[in-house]
Amino acid sequence: MTMEKGMSSGEGLPSRSSQVSAVKITAKELETKQPHKEKRGGFVLVHAGAGYHSESKAKEYKHVCKRACQKAIEKLQAGALATDAVTAALVELEDSPFTNAGMGSNLNLLGEIECDASIMDGKSLNFGAVGALSGIKNPVSVANRLLCEGQKGKLSAGRIPPCFLVGEGAYRWAVDHGIPSCPPNIMTTRFSLAAFKRNKRKLELAERVETDFIQLKKRRQSSEKAALYGCGCWAENTGAHNPYSTAVSTSGCGEHLVRTILARECSHALQAEDAHQALLETMQNKFISSPFLASEDGVLGGVIVLRSCRCSAEPNSSPNKQTLLVEFLWSHTTESMCVGYMSAQDGKAKKCSCYPCWWPVEDTLLFNMKYGRKESGESCLKPKDIWLPVASLDIWWTWFSYCW
Repeated sequence: MTMEKGMSSGEGLPSRSSQVSAVKITAKELETKQPHKEKRGGFVLVHAGAGYHSESKAKEYKHVCKRACQKAIEKLQAGALATDAVTAALVELEDSPFTNAGMGSNLNLLGEIECDASIMDGKSLNFGAVGALSGIKNPVSVANRLLCEGQKGKLSAGRIPPCFLVGEGAYRWAVDHGIPSCPPNIMTTRFSLAAFKRNKRKLELAERVETDFIQLKKRRQSSEKAALYGCGCWAENTGAHNPYSTAVSTSGCGEHLVRTILARECSHALQAEDAHQALLETMQNKFISSPFLASEDGVLGGVIVLRSCRCSAEPNSSPNKQTLLVEFLWSHTTESMCVGYMSAQDGKAKKCSCYPCWWPVEDTLLFNMKYGRKESGESCLKPKDIWLPVASLDIWWTWFSYCW
């Protein structure tokens, strides 16, 4: 059970600091053994950020999320590890000019692209991350390679392998391990360059960097939480103290998420039986009302969660006959959040479900839907993208469950 993260782009600056958002991927590898044939399953949850999204680019956001889900499922169905499925999905996001991950990422104050990425394996609890990385087209590939190398054990002379590299050191390590480099200028798009010029002009008129200019991070400053342990993502399988396997990925204002270690807090809270109540209380008590953010006028963040456990397929069925229950939830305090999901039982993505901008805003939005398998063996859960615009600091959260 792994996940990885980048940032999604927005067009222009919103009226508050919700401009920064994130692209996050969560994939869960599920396996069901049969006497003569191993049937692999899986579930992928993707989001294009909690923050501000331009409505004019909604179609592009949803399309790239759908492609990312399909790539991850294809990997799982082919027998790949969940970490490899996550990497394949994020490569799709990084290669898109409409996301702030890889190509098209926000430029720093010097007009350069520096990327952050991280990935975590819920089985081994190993972690790989890079920060402020330039000259590599797909930063997630470096994070995944760090994870894989770390799982091999100690290096020569008893050295502990690195799990987090930044800047020039991360670039040299990537090249030394066969990851191709690219000229930094080819990763700049007309969208990211136009946004940089607009923000640069505003910054030159200001005496100091305000929250609205969070896109313009300083050189060598890994200001986003993507690369930080326990802040950008968390994955943990069932164990002696964990009745559920969980995978969490966060989005929003990096400084807020770092100071609250939101990903790990959510994972631990979701060991409670009532997942949706646990997530709601965590967002309220550990994030919005956190003493570590007491000086903030408003907190901006979002989270997506996968949780799974094994249970009896039927009330009176044999203990050996079990099914895997997967719940997925998300919650955010920002204006919008785009979410896509897909299971291994689904076919090709055919359509998207979109909540329009006129969706009524309430203090709390709850979806409680259950999906199962039809008699034909096909899943009635279809890959979808969900677009949720909300008022800042209202908690919107969603709960779905899926069995097979």
